[in-house]
Amino acid sequence: KAVVSTQSTGEGEEKHLEAVVGLSGSAPAYFYLILEALSDAGVRHGLSRDVATRHASQAMLGAARMVLESGRHPGELKDEVCAPGGVTINAIYSMEKAGVRAAMMDAVDSCIKRNYELARLNE
Repeated sequence: KAVVSTQSTGEGEEKHLEAVVGLSGSAPAYFYLILEALSDAGVRHGLSRDVATRHASQAMLGAARMVLESGRHPGELKDEVCAPGGVTINAIYSMEKAGVRAAMMDAVDSCIKRNYELARLNE
């Protein structure tokens, strides 16, 4: 199994350890799934797997850097990418209609719930 390092913020993490695990501890797997889906979409539209994966990965890396380095809210940054009536806002609409935001939140909830269950088994 891969071990992925996450930087600690130190902000109430002890008190909210399950939330930290559900959010950042398991997030690399969530992002791998998203990258795979984006790569699949690129392949579906004619890109090679390698090119599609590289472009999707660079986009994700750039977006993460922008959030971390700017300190701005991800929604604000998303809005800046979405031109009125443009292609990106149409893609966002498709994602919202498909429930992507709720699915991501449910995934974190599910991870936290399972973490509690496993902790009880180990008591």
